[in-house]
Amino acid sequence: VFAVSGFLRVVTGFDIGLSTKCVVIPKEMDMCYKIGYSEMRLPNLMGHTSMAEVILKSTTWQHLAHTDCHPHVRTFLCSLFAPICLDTFIHPCRSMCVAVRDSCVPVLACHGHPWPDSLDCNRFPSDEDMCLASLTKEYKHLQKVLPKPACQTCPAVEEFFTHKRVLEVFCNSNFAVKVKLSKKRTAFGDQEYNIESQVEFITQGSLLPYETQSMIQQWLLINEKCMQEMTSTHHPMVYLLVGNVEEGIVLVNKVYRWQRRDSQLTLATQKWRYHKCL
Repeated sequence: VFAVSGFLRVVTGFDIGLSTKCVVIPKEMDMCYKIGYSEMRLPNLMGHTSMAEVILKSTTWQHLAHTDCHPHVRTFLCSLFAPICLDTFIHPCRSMCVAVRDSCVPVLACHGHPWPDSLDCNRFPSDEDMCLASLTKEYKHLQKVLPKPACQTCPAVEEFFTHKRVLEVFCNSNFAVKVKLSKKRTAFGDQEYNIESQVEFITQGSLLPYETQSMIQQWLLINEKCMQEMTSTHHPMVYLLVGNVEEGIVLVNKVYRWQRRDSQLTLATQKWRYHKCL
């Protein structure tokens, strides 16, 4: 059952009437999977009348949802694109819209997009009405504040280096991770970038593995333009990403392409186990 009670500010909603129907959330809308319910209202709160239209229009937002730019970005987007089947439509509250917008605008800007007029927060009800309210304030004290990736200037892929220089870079960094990246075309003709396998840690500083895995995935999604520069072919490529956490922001400073014949990176990672930084 969708745990909607924690979000609701109870005031009378409005009747849906007979013009809408309940349909299963399609597999193409993976951002709305595992959010607590499996059926949605159609037409939805964006005015989409067919499932084909819902899928087409929501795909542009899937990417943003996967960046986790705000704890409630999925709840916000799915309440609009795939509203839960209840007797009334439940809008997101204006406060939730503002919180998600303020956190996610930098990610959209990194991809060259503004916050759209269709999601103008003034169109949503105030928190006194029946709506989905943000729980960020109430729960912030219970959550560990993790470092966040940000939109950044893409580091160049390092071409010429020695294992000694790589060890120096390790010493001056918080983390170094080995990732295998690939790209493919989606059904809609867009490029999609994927991490092919588990992130492998060379160094992780004070960060825990599960935290770094998630952060690196978010960094790659937010800085997709960097992935475009890195993955020039459709063959999977292995990279070493090295960076720092500065004032709660994750920054990747060095990128090395890890090729099988490249003995310098292999040598550096082997020596790192016993290396003492100056």
